[in-house]
Order: sequence, then C-alpha cells, then structure tokens
Amino acid sequence: MARETAVVIAPGRGTYNAGELGYLQRWHHDKPDLLTAIDDYRTARQQEEISNLDRADRFSLARHARGKNAAGLIYGCALGDFLDIDRDRYDIVAVTGNSMGWYLSLAAAGVVEVQTAGVDLVETMAALMDEHGVGGQLIYPLVDDNWGVSAIHQASVEQVLAQARGELFVSIRLGGSIVLAGTDRALRAAEQKLPKIDGRFPLRLAHHSAFHTPLLEEVGQLARQRLPRSHFGTPELPLIDGRGEIWQSWSDLDALREYTLGHQVVATYDFSRAIEVALKEFAPQRLIILGPGTIMGPPVLQILINHRWLGLRDKASVLKRQESDPFVLAMGIPEQREMVRAG
Repeated sequence: MARETAVVIAPGRGTYNAGELGYLQRWHHDKPDLLTAIDDYRTARQQEEISNLDRADRFSLARHARGKNAAGLIYGCALGDFLDIDRDRYDIVAVTGNSMGWYLSLAAAGVVEVQTAGVDLVETMAALMDEHGVGGQLIYPLVDDNWGVSAIHQASVEQVLAQARGELFVSIRLGGSIVLAGTDRALRAAEQKLPKIDGRFPLRLAHHSAFHTPLLEEVGQLARQRLPRSHFGTPELPLIDGRGEIWQSWSDLDALREYTLGHQVVATYDFSRAIEVALKEFAPQRLIILGPGTIMGPPVLQILINHRWLGLRDKASVLKRQESDPFVLAMGIPEQREMVRAG
C-alpha cells in the first residue's frame, strides 16, 4: 500500500489541561528513554518531574499551566506522539507548529536532538519566559458561529490595536482567532473595549507572557547567550516557520538559530500562514496534529475554510468531512489517534 503524505503540526502552550491529565501514562508509558531524559534534566535543576505532574490526582492551573511545567509536559506528550506515527503508512513531507510548537517542530525534524538539545531548548525558553517575561496575552475570535470571517470582530481588534500602539501587538494569527499580547495596562483596556462574545471572549490566557512581541527582546538576548550553536543541526524534514518560510537540509543553520532565538521571540507568529504554505507547497493527503489536547483542531479547520481547501466552505461542511473521511487527524482524539499510530 502506498504511503499517504502528511504534514505534522506541533501544538503550543495551553494544550495540556484538565482533560489531558494522565496523557503520558496513558499513551507514552512505553517510552522510558524520552520521559527519563526530560525528568533527569528537570531533577538536576530542582524542578518537578513531568512524570509526577502527569500522575497528579487533579489538574491545577497554578501547577500544571505554569510555564516551566507546561512546556515540559507538552514537549513529552507531543514528541511521544510524533514517535508513535506509523511511518509505514504516512510519509511525513513537512513539519510545522504553533508558537512553542516551533521548538517541538525543530525536535521532530531532527534539528535539535529529542532527548538532549530539544529538552534544553524547550526548558530554557520556558524558564526565561517565567523569569524575564512581561505582560500577557488574550485570545479573541475573528469569525462568526459558522466560522466565516466577521468584519465586525476584525474592526474591533484593529481599533484596540490602534489605540494602544506600542503597548499591544498581534502575537499569533491562529486561524479564526487572533492572539493579542502586550502590557498589562493595554490588555486590561482591550478586555474592556472588545465586544464580549459568548460570555467568554476576550479571554486572558493564564501564565502567558507577551510572546512574539518586542516586549520580550531581553528573553531573546538571554536565549542567544545560553543556547549554543552546537544545539542546531541539519533538518531531516522540511520545516515551516511562523512566517511561512520553509527550511530545508541545505538551509543556513546560523540563520535558523537566529530566527528561533531572535525573530520569532519578538515578532508575530503567523500560524495561519504556516498552514497555508503547508497546504499549497506540499499538498498533503493528511494533516496530523500532535497532542496533547484537541484545541488546535478548530484553528486548523478554520484555515481550510478560509482557503476553500478541498471545497470546504463553512463549519458544517468541514465537520461533515471530518466525520466521514478526516483530512485533519488529531492525536489527542482517541479515534483519530488509532488512524495514525503504529501497531
């Protein structure tokens, strides 16, 4: 049987929540080398083991969503999922990710070694964000209930950005939503001015700094000092970054390191553009979203609608396609996981 081509998508922060508690025990107890490598790294720095966090009796936002803990948990879950993909069935033609998912993509693509440099990259960036990060983030929908573009929502966002120029920025373009980041003052003002949607949005994201904005210049500078060039090797798979640029085996490693520790730390991460490039440049037969969680599914599906990919035009059509022959396979969904994993 011919292999299906697939682009793999790595998740970002905020994907390990109450429903994901026990994810490592449930799916990755058979990967002691990976989990031990992460736990040993953390133990040496007086941090709680991710194995222990995953075994907790209950989920705690203060404990599990804290940057240093969330990053390690998500890294273990996502890279464990990547190792579970059935390579006899799927030909992985490219890898991309959202925000922190860029670091996971580097590990999946072989740029940073999964059990050493990859762990150091993720843990170091999380520690720097906790120690030197400022401000925060909020998320706001740009689409209506049928996942069509809402001119009203877009205009509201443009207005608050214009009023808080220099303090509020576009952090992530996330399918049918936008993530804004900035100073606490600017975020409070935005929360007051943006029209309320479904009694939930605008939603301030807990334990998040002003990722992907100029406010984190210090984090980028410190990252360059702490993470050596030797961490970065030749990509084994094409990588699509947060600008939609494609990195290949012949790409400049110094430029790749500078993008990772410099540009994407302080500039907008355009996940929507990354998925557009994945679709149009690689034309995969499937998109595979690594776990934990399922919250990356809707943004990806909304991007498909925006580009009328496979003729999909609205929420109803994309969900109907997902039920009959899912183009997007999320490993956080057990039924879809079984369509991806080996064995």
